[in-house]
Amino acid sequence: MTVLTFAGVAALLTLMPGPDSLLVLRTAVAHGRRPALLAALGIQTGCLWWGAAAGLGLSAVLAASQTLYTAVRWAGACYLLYLGVRLLLQRADADDAVEPPGRRHFLRGLLTNALNPKVGVFYVSLLPQFVPHDAPVAAWSLLLTGVHVAEGLLWCTAIAVLADRLGHWLRRRSLRRALDRLSGTAFVAFAARLALHP
Repeated sequence: MTVLTFAGVAALLTLMPGPDSLLVLRTAVAHGRRPALLAALGIQTGCLWWGAAAGLGLSAVLAASQTLYTAVRWAGACYLLYLGVRLLLQRADADDAVEPPGRRHFLRGLLTNALNPKVGVFYVSLLPQFVPHDAPVAAWSLLLTGVHVAEGLLWCTAIAVLADRLGHWLRRRSLRRALDRLSGTAFVAFAARLALHP
């Protein structure tokens, strides 16, 4: 019952719009399904990192150290700002849809989550509420994180598949440019929120 309750809470959080879903959507439109799935795998690897860190108590150290938290937060904000500005400045006639998939897409997804300390604090505050009394904290933290990661992979896969199937329409130059501007603006907004709202 504890796992099912957590799965419900995690599902609601997974479906909330954020930089993860946006990154997968934009990657699917620009590069296709496989690169988008690589980005999704990177994102969920970042979740695994934070979940493991929470289970081992490392995320609690991050939450307790204002200096460390601020450093990671600013690194994450700078990275999101980089992604946003890059999309906003990209030429309208730039065509990178044929770019072969590689580790760059995985790393982009990984960094989007791994450099967001709010994910770590989220795990620190949420996971303990679902760990049974006297149960091994590290093992349960990894189990619950695995549930969250599985839901995230399902959601991101659905986004990637749907965007890829609509690719013939979404990849039209005018719509592609509009999506780049929308995505760039959103990433800049995410960066500002991360930087200005600790």
